[in-house]
Amino acid sequence: QVQLVESGGGLVQAGGSLRLSCAASTNILSINVMGWYRQAPGKQREMVATITSAGTINYADSVKGRFTISRDIAKNTIYLQMNNLRPEDTAVYYCNAFYYRPAREYTNWGQGTQVTVSS
Repeated sequence: QVQLVESGGGLVQAGGSLRLSCAASTNILSINVMGWYRQAPGKQREMVATITSAGTINYADSVKGRFTISRDIAKNTIYLQMNNLRPEDTAVYYCNAFYYRPAREYTNWGQGTQVTVSS
């Protein structure tokens, strides 16, 4: 299993910025897809941004132009830079690792970090 440790959440006013970090316990290039998901109270967990081992990036429409996913391969860490935050971005943000190993696929989650945006 890949261990994922998130950090960087907090309370910020609307229009502010936060950067989330997710440190993986293994070489992130061995993970097919890493990403950020979020879950607001009473809502389903949704994809925010993903990055493949090849570097292909995908964003949810709701965060395009405001959030940026990136990675530091040497540190086995991915980041989520969140700018121009809105109250509707309030949620628990989870780091995810999806990867294949012989005859099986795996999904691992971090413990989550709370992001609260006040209006």
